[in-house]
Amino acid sequence: MKRISTPIDKEIIKTLKKGDIVLLSGTMYTARDAAHKKMLDILRNTGEVPLKGQTLYYAGPCPPKPQECVGSIGPTSSYRMDDYTPIFLENGILSTIGKGQRAQKVHDAIKKYGGVHFDAIGGAGAYYKSCVTSCETVFFPELGAEAVYKLEIKDFPCIVSIV
Repeated sequence: MKRISTPIDKEIIKTLKKGDIVLLSGTMYTARDAAHKKMLDILRNTGEVPLKGQTLYYAGPCPPKPQECVGSIGPTSSYRMDDYTPIFLENGILSTIGKGQRAQKVHDAIKKYGGVHFDAIGGAGAYYKSCVTSCETVFFPELGAEAVYKLEIKDFPCIVSIV
């Protein structure tokens, strides 16, 4: 098991192998379909991808109970972001987290641009919320659960699936 701090740089990514179990600590950002579409629009209009160099977690948090910073926060299916991932990797997003299969074009882009994709465990959203120490909306609040949330995490477990 490896402990990795985020944001993850290319030197750390070079040490990873498919199947490695990692515990991530630091900052990551949620981003699902609707947020990806808006971030692509920003990239096309400005030439810069929001969250360059950061880790994107394909998730949308449930509302928190009183005294909690976030509700259940399990991964969504990664394939739903496959059309966006290659261009985001090309423009500086280095790591993503989700569940399930990825298209061949995503595998190719990860290898070409030196990124990594981690699998998170579907159905483990209640556990994953225990790894989140803070949660705040940073982009697109109008999207509700699909807004981009900044998460501070500690020992968030996942598995290297593409590197």
